[in-house]
Amino acid sequence: MTSKDKIVTVELTDAAGSTFTLREICERGDCHAEFVIKLVNYGIIAPVDDVPEARQWQFDVGALARLQKAMRLQRDLKLNLPGLAVSLDLLDEVQDMRREIARLNQQLRQLMDE
Repeated sequence: MTSKDKIVTVELTDAAGSTFTLREICERGDCHAEFVIKLVNYGIIAPVDDVPEARQWQFDVGALARLQKAMRLQRDLKLNLPGLAVSLDLLDEVQDMRREIARLNQQLRQLMDE
């Protein structure tokens, strides 16, 4: 990466708190319900409420984004479900660290301007 390259991260938020049923998240994610159920069982995505029956699950926008990321990783890297879980956790950690670095850099710039 050169000094001109910048990494841009986009965070999905939904102020209205929209949720999706299992069927809706499958339609939006273009996947089968069995795949979503497996992702839930591996802790890769989680329904909003802890309801035992899959037909009653509701997912938020964050779960949809994570589902789409998991599908890309599986498609592009041929990862199995445990590999997806570890990869997504590591990607989340990297994103958290980047946010923290950006916050610290902003604080440092403010202190240097004073």
